Amino acid sequence: MSDFLEQDYSSPVPKQGETIEGIIVSKTPTEVIVDIGCKSEGVVPGRDLERLDAEFRRNLKVGDKVYVTVVRTQDAVGNIVLSLSRAMLESDWKRAQALLESQEAFDGKVSGANRGGLIVHVGRVRGFVPASQVASVRLSRNADDAEREKALGELVGRTIPVKVIELDRRRNRLILSERAALRERRQERKERLLSELKEGDVRRGVVSSLCDFGAFIDLGGADGLVHLSELSWSRVTHPSQVLKVGDEVDVYVLGVDAQRRRIALSIKRLKPEPWSEVEKRYHIGQIVRGRITNITEFGAFARLDEDIEGLIHISELSEQHINHPSEVVHEGQELDLRVIRIDAAKQRLGLSLRRVTEEQYEDFDWEAAENLEGAEGLAEGEDDQ
Repeated sequence: MSDFLEQDYSSPVPKQGETIEGIIVSKTPTEVIVDIGCKSEGVVPGRDLERLDAEFRRNLKVGDKVYVTVVRTQDAVGNIVLSLSRAMLESDWKRAQALLESQEAFDGKVSGANRGGLIVHVGRVRGFVPASQVASVRLSRNADDAEREKALGELVGRTIPVKVIELDRRRNRLILSERAALRERRQERKERLLSELKEGDVRRGVVSSLCDFGAFIDLGGADGLVHLSELSWSRVTHPSQVLKVGDEVDVYVLGVDAQRRRIALSIKRLKPEPWSEVEKRYHIGQIVRGRITNITEFGAFARLDEDIEGLIHISELSEQHINHPSEVVHEGQELDLRVIRIDAAKQRLGLSLRRVTEEQYEDFDWEAAENLEGAEGLAEGEDDQ
């Protein structure tokens, strides 16, 4: 009978360092009593409770299931000494190990910084983000220790995405990377965006970089390319003529190549093709204001508005013989010019500087002015009615 009772009511005493589950049966400000299924109950002493977060301590209550680690199998009065803080630390190390194996990115709060990097905790485990793995600030190679520490210190209190890239439990070493986490999240956003985007969509984006052949637009996870030819209906020789890094722009999706992971965009397609209406806006003999945008050996180009450029042939620059257009005009110069040819089909507009004051156009200019005044008077009369 005694053998039966001993077998029924006593369990093997857990080993030192073992982490087990128990139930809180008593709680005071100086200790917590935990039933771990042995003849004697386990005690979490006050010094261990002090290592816990104050809010966590307050929320502990009788009946809660908790994990505890065995510190000593028996104290002076026969109790098993337990630790809640060590059990929580063990749990956090296991979580860190799982994050390393899964390579999952997670958000962590920066709790400290020094010249070498940032401190980000995984639960109670201290993780370190080396400066080389920080992406939220750009550190100059020439920066001294004080400048590096100041720049990194500005991140304290902020939440950043990180990944576990190295773990050594024996050395209490946990290395994290913000750069790796951002790469993963950007890749996830790009995959999602590539699956969502379709030809004809209009999206808002930010100019992320410029190059000789176009502009890259960040659509919020993936960059698309606006080729040089798709920036504007007018002639553009470099994207910097119409855009700068950081500009917010609306773009039209020309195509999505999911296999090659490329997105083709256009800015000009969101505007009407200007040459389709050029004959409504301009006519032969009209005086227009233009700005010289480019000079070549055969003439000078002048922009009349945002999208229409015309050519002033070298023979139309001056009544005198000249060897090069730069003898008469220079880039950026604004001039009154005469429209002498319009070919909407070929997207060509002929302009003249020398014919601005020609006598053959005097009657035309006078008639145009009268028509303009008559139209304005008619409009005023309609307004009065």
